[in-house]
Amino acid sequence: MKRVYILIAAAVFLGSLTGCGSGSKEEKGVEIKVVTPFSSDDGNRENFVNAYRAYEEATGNSVVDLSFTSNEAWKLQVTEDFETGNEPDVLFYFTGADADKLVESGKLVSISDIRREYPDYAENMKESMMPVSTLDGRQYAVPVNGYWEGLFVNRRVLESCGVELPGADYSWDKFLADCEIIKANGHTPIACSLAEVPHYWFEFCTFNNGSLANHLILPDNSGDDAGRKWAAGLMDIKELYVKGYFPENTTTASNQETAQLIIDNEAAFLLDGSWQVGWFQGNARDISDFMVTFVPSKGERRPTDIIGGLSMGYYITKQAWDNPQLREACVEFVKAMTTDEVVSSFGALSVTALRNGTNPPENMDPLVVSALEMTKNCTGIVSAAQDMLTPDARAVLFDGVVDIADGAASPQEFIDACLAIMRV
Repeated sequence: MKRVYILIAAAVFLGSLTGCGSGSKEEKGVEIKVVTPFSSDDGNRENFVNAYRAYEEATGNSVVDLSFTSNEAWKLQVTEDFETGNEPDVLFYFTGADADKLVESGKLVSISDIRREYPDYAENMKESMMPVSTLDGRQYAVPVNGYWEGLFVNRRVLESCGVELPGADYSWDKFLADCEIIKANGHTPIACSLAEVPHYWFEFCTFNNGSLANHLILPDNSGDDAGRKWAAGLMDIKELYVKGYFPENTTTASNQETAQLIIDNEAAFLLDGSWQVGWFQGNARDISDFMVTFVPSKGERRPTDIIGGLSMGYYITKQAWDNPQLREACVEFVKAMTTDEVVSSFGALSVTALRNGTNPPENMDPLVVSALEMTKNCTGIVSAAQDMLTPDARAVLFDGVVDIADGAASPQEFIDACLAIMRV
């Protein structure tokens, strides 16, 4: 499935190159190619489309929207496109280790270089929160998506099973007991595709075996303290799998398929991020059936310690910058996509770099109320450890989760394989 996806993405991308040409002059202005993860299954898809259509209307330019699902295949495709000269004009992408290869390629334009010609570029952002590359200390991305990760809950399913709604004191033991009751009542406890998106559970299961202080310490090998923490977290995922708390097809199904289970009142829990609020709002029959709360904890981690931060932003590529027509169009596009109003529409509930903060949503539904309650009461926040891994290393680790869960391999095998790639 991933191979088919990559081939389709490549075909669309190459087609856009041969069919229209980067920067070709159209009747309505300049055409720019934009790559994002705002595909049809992303909760912010509608917000993205509305924003870029407003840009098209205001400027007369047109956007070639090359949006695909944000998974490991997509990340690898983006890297390959840069390596083969097929990079877009504007890229909405991650700001951690995922971006290192793109920075190393020399094909991104720094914000300081852009500001020499456009001094007001990203002027509405706090400088202290603008992501800085660890490779050269320069800023490249204008941040948009601050995020948190939490446990989305189907109230209707829990109530039908006689399970109490989880709160700020939700423990791992209570969670396991609840999952057993939910399973016994004929429901799937956890909506998750281990084939496509195991990383949310990896993040919190390793967090549960560590603390705020050591969550971002990467292992040197599977036998050191951090390596043992990762192995213990992966074994917790295996326990959930062996006990039958994931969907029966979790090792083969897509994220879209398994996430649908919670919308259809078949599953109780979904571990995901703040971006998923919009997806629930757009797909739920009754949004009052859903809430989001803290992920169950054990050990040193408190339930109210969460994963979050600023993880994504807009980049302008050098090939676009070096084209006089594209330069202006791309700068105006990024500015249009990062206004206070547009950023608020994408994540009014998220961490933000906006100087003025996000605009609070009007007529808040119960899901939004629960999200605001969660962020208000969090006691600590740390970014995702997986963002410190290179795309290749992360792909090896997460591709191994299915084998670890079904007992075909040990966590140590894939941890060491992942770290070997990091050392290359």
